[in-house]
Amino acid sequence: MTGRTRLTLCSAAAVLLVSFCLAPLVSPAGWLLHAAFLVGVMAGAGALVRRLALPRPLVVAAQLVVLLYLLVLGFARGAALYGLLPGPAALDALSQVLRNGFDDINVYGTPAPDTAGLRLVLVGSVALIAVAVDALAVTYRRAALAGLPLLALYSVGSGLGDRGPSWLWFLLAAGGYLTVLFAEGQDRLSRWGRVFHGPRRSGAGPTPLTRSGHRIGVVALAVALLVPVFLPGLGDGLVGGGFGHGHGKGGGTITAINPVVSLQADLNRPANIEQLRYTTTSRHAGDMYIRVAVSDEFNGVDWKPSQQKVEDVPSPLPNPTGLSDAVDRAEVTTRIAIGNHLSQEWLPMPYPASQVDVDGSWRFEPNSRTLVGDNGQKTLGLTYVVRSLELEPSAEQLRDAPAPPDDIAQRYLRLPADLPPVVRSTALQVTKDAATPYDKAVALQDWFAHSGQFTYDTEVEAGTGVNAITRFLRDKEGFCVHFSATMAAMARALGIPARVAVGFTSGSLESGDTWVVGSKDAHAWPELYFEGAGWLRFEPTPSRGTTPDYAEEQAPATPGGDRQEPAPKPSSRPSAGPSADPSCVGKERQLGECGGDQAAVRPGAPQQSSWPTAGLLAGIGLGGLLLALLLTPMVWRARVRRARLRPGSGSGSGGGGAAVQSAELTDAQVLAAWQELVDSAWDLGITPDDAETPRRTVTRIAAAAPLEGEPREAAGRVALATEQVLYARTAQPSPELGRDVRTASEGLRVAAGRRARVRAVLLPPSSARLAWRVADRFAAGRETVQEAAWTVRRRTAAAVGRLLWWRRG
Repeated sequence: MTGRTRLTLCSAAAVLLVSFCLAPLVSPAGWLLHAAFLVGVMAGAGALVRRLALPRPLVVAAQLVVLLYLLVLGFARGAALYGLLPGPAALDALSQVLRNGFDDINVYGTPAPDTAGLRLVLVGSVALIAVAVDALAVTYRRAALAGLPLLALYSVGSGLGDRGPSWLWFLLAAGGYLTVLFAEGQDRLSRWGRVFHGPRRSGAGPTPLTRSGHRIGVVALAVALLVPVFLPGLGDGLVGGGFGHGHGKGGGTITAINPVVSLQADLNRPANIEQLRYTTTSRHAGDMYIRVAVSDEFNGVDWKPSQQKVEDVPSPLPNPTGLSDAVDRAEVTTRIAIGNHLSQEWLPMPYPASQVDVDGSWRFEPNSRTLVGDNGQKTLGLTYVVRSLELEPSAEQLRDAPAPPDDIAQRYLRLPADLPPVVRSTALQVTKDAATPYDKAVALQDWFAHSGQFTYDTEVEAGTGVNAITRFLRDKEGFCVHFSATMAAMARALGIPARVAVGFTSGSLESGDTWVVGSKDAHAWPELYFEGAGWLRFEPTPSRGTTPDYAEEQAPATPGGDRQEPAPKPSSRPSAGPSADPSCVGKERQLGECGGDQAAVRPGAPQQSSWPTAGLLAGIGLGGLLLALLLTPMVWRARVRRARLRPGSGSGSGGGGAAVQSAELTDAQVLAAWQELVDSAWDLGITPDDAETPRRTVTRIAAAAPLEGEPREAAGRVALATEQVLYARTAQPSPELGRDVRTASEGLRVAAGRRARVRAVLLPPSSARLAWRVADRFAAGRETVQEAAWTVRRRTAAAVGRLLWWRRG
């Protein structure tokens, strides 16, 4: 086995070993077999193309073309012509599967189901990494740099996966990389001969140098595995991340990730993916919000959930904080079924829930009244029942609400020290005519939703920190995250306890009493606290969601007439509003948008092809370019053969005309005939050796073919004529030299196998001379340009010197 072959195999093995760390991301992990097949084909394609001695960029390009073809066959074969030839329809189908994969990434947690889109993303990524590693380690001989794509693949797997032995993934990845380095080192040393190997007896085992390399690798792996055990942990946070749940009964804390991170991605996703569906006994189902999480800590950088104590889920749940018996209420029962795309730790529920019947391991956080999964518990596929309260406080009750208790005020009125003054001053300006905290809250809501001339736009950069709030108040453009975070901050500035809730609006009524909630129904809203009623929802976002009845009660209207509705900002992005509601409940969706939005799309539903005319032309052009690239070696080889053997005059052995059947042959014509014979043997698998004499070359070709009888004699006559041209004082070659070349070449084709003959026609190895010629011309052109530049600089310097001499004179 040659050093290059060994390095190719080790590079492919390293990619496969690293790809094992991706196994926990998708279940089942059968996609690894598909990825292993693609990695093997990429390694084989690279090894085959490198044997043709093509320029190195062409090797990588050929591997990418093969990879694209295999992906089309694997994921879009039904759209390919005759099931084999990729075309615009196949590329469109492949791109659709890829888009579905990216959508699945946004909606699934780990482990995700083995959908076609996720499989394409995974196997395609592994195969691309395999091409990169093979190119760096084998094609460009930079094995150390091959660790970068391997590290990228390992980082994705270890960063996203939350299952499996992480030490094993590291051991496999590190072992694969060290194997590549070891194979590359052996290949380097072997080029220096036996001096580095030292004396070695048969069966003596590895040399001292080899043993030292093995020891260094083993020690490095051991150190990398054992040292972290003795280092202090990083604790919770971005790296430790996620939920830190206590175990056992009655204790533990939760450190939650920011729940608004994926909101913008959900709203801007082209397809409205179904998240959950529910049935409810509520008379106001179209106004129901399904709450997921609460962000109650505002540190100036963003709104986020604070670290909270969790406990076992009581049954029933305790009474909501601050709610008195004087507030009217109705108890409703809601049955919720989570779909196949919603996998998270928070349990979606109407607020405030009074009892929850759900399977699995869940903990209760009393302050936000949320249920959080314990020990990796997630919502995917759950069906559960929630009993909750519909609160109906009156405007008079809210206006007469006493000041909040000290513990609520201290916690939910906290603002960052760097809060811009514009937040407080704007809040005071908007609520200058409001006398009570309730009237101020309604005034803020009305200003954001109507009179403030804000524009709903999901393309605005997401953010809930002081910079995002300042930009939002200045530009008056944003979506629900900006509206809710800014209103909550302004409410705190006015002395009203506030926080931000994240969840879903009511969704769309599918049939009967079943409501379907899609990804476009994701929403954020502020919750404000009023003693006696507890935490109440407000809706400042224009044209999204519904305004509760208690928040519709306005303070005495100021003279000035009608509200002016904000005009939505024109956008090329798909609509990010809630799903259509056939019953058009919920205050007519505030702005009469019923029926205008896209309904939730079930996974796997067919979607209309979006391949445009420009894309069709680009696909045709790309296909034509690839076809021309594949046909170039065959066409060039046929042209060179005709030029070398046609009757007429010419010169040069690389492809110029050579009259090898004329009465008198020139030296160039004889050498062209010899070159054609050598290239014919090369195309059939017998590589040339410029160090050999012509007769020695014919002997080797005849033995390798094998070549007997008239074809061998014809090849001998061509070799003799060539040696006379090269070494004799005078040469009189036979005018039938062209016929001898054809006879010998035909004998070689007859002796070769069918596969060798097909390769000689479609992908002849001797076409590498074309690449060499292009490289030579490029180098010559570069030298010409450099020489011209040097001449210009020299003449410019001389002219400047003469000018300076003239001025001195």
